[in-house]
Amino acid sequence: MKAELIAVGTEILLGEITDTNTPFIARELANLGIDVYFQSTVGDNPERLEDTIKLAAKRSDLVILSGGLGPTEDDLTKQTVASFLHRELVIDHTAMAKIERYFSETQRTMTENNRLQAMYLKGAKPLSNRTGFAVGIFDQEIQGPDFLLLPGPPSELEPMMMEQVLPLLKKTYLGDHVLRSRVLRFFGIGESQLTTELADLIATQSNPTIAPYAKQNEVTLRLTAWAQTDAAAQNALDDCENRIQTLVGKFFYGYGEHNSLAQVVATHLIKQQLTIAVVEGYTAGHFSTALDEFSDEKNVFDGGFILATNTEKKQSLISEFNVSASKSSVEKMVSCLKKKTKSDLSMVISHASTEKVSSGEQVGSVWIAISDKNENISAKKYNFSTIRPATKQRIVLNALQQLNDILK
Repeated sequence: MKAELIAVGTEILLGEITDTNTPFIARELANLGIDVYFQSTVGDNPERLEDTIKLAAKRSDLVILSGGLGPTEDDLTKQTVASFLHRELVIDHTAMAKIERYFSETQRTMTENNRLQAMYLKGAKPLSNRTGFAVGIFDQEIQGPDFLLLPGPPSELEPMMMEQVLPLLKKTYLGDHVLRSRVLRFFGIGESQLTTELADLIATQSNPTIAPYAKQNEVTLRLTAWAQTDAAAQNALDDCENRIQTLVGKFFYGYGEHNSLAQVVATHLIKQQLTIAVVEGYTAGHFSTALDEFSDEKNVFDGGFILATNTEKKQSLISEFNVSASKSSVEKMVSCLKKKTKSDLSMVISHASTEKVSSGEQVGSVWIAISDKNENISAKKYNFSTIRPATKQRIVLNALQQLNDILK
């Protein structure tokens, strides 16, 4: 099954708005195991839109168009598709009643062009718009590809997609098959390295499929399997994941579309009923903030400090701590912190040791030490190429990963 996505709107081409619909639809289709081979954007011009539709119809099984279903003069998507298919447009009376009711309740005069929003291809299936007025359209063709027309505003498209389109596509194209997905999250490895390590596995994939996605500071893999039963699909996912974990498992930290290293670490601390004390130098409180967001009002923090960058202030705050960026100093500091706070774990993130390079930029390193519940101390040095705003966030994530390796 090959799908093609067409985003309609001159405002997209001009950069006035960002097209978020295409990546959203593509992700949801991938979850269903429907391949998207082509994506395009075309302005509100009927000739160019029809040329784009003709090309898509030659090479794809399902053509999905988003945008251009509204009442204005430049909303021409359904009219252009109707012309291409030699079909007439008819009124969806339920949608028309909703539009009329709105104008009546708001005591506004309804102009004739608003009727366009309630029109759909004769013989097709109209899709109701819970959050707007323009109906969606799903049209199955005997000869040529099927067509799916969706409204442009994400606030209308996304509910329609989740509530109506996805169940409809499953029923239409997947029959009695069960489809299951699993998202694996990785930190400490880039997308290019991850796909290189998994190249043979990805090259031979069929079922399950493996789709890598680069996120900010991490990479996710979405595994999708379809089978006759839920158990068979889950077994296929388990087998695929085991092969992935064998190759890149040391970078794996958790599951799920909506997850993070901070959330995983906070969950470990809460479940194991552990507390942690933290001293932050370079990260200036960002680590504590990230972890606290997911602590679920549990008292996982057992004290700590955010160290000032001024030397005199550093010494006056904690005179017995040597805060220089070295392995010996952070090891001493993390041990001292654990004894003072009597916490289960303690962590110290040093200030950065920096130097200028020939380009004039600053490079540097940060030491992170952790003392676990058995007072075993692990210390690691993290180098960064240039000092940029994202560097602190990267150090925070490395600190979370180092802590996660101890807790998991």
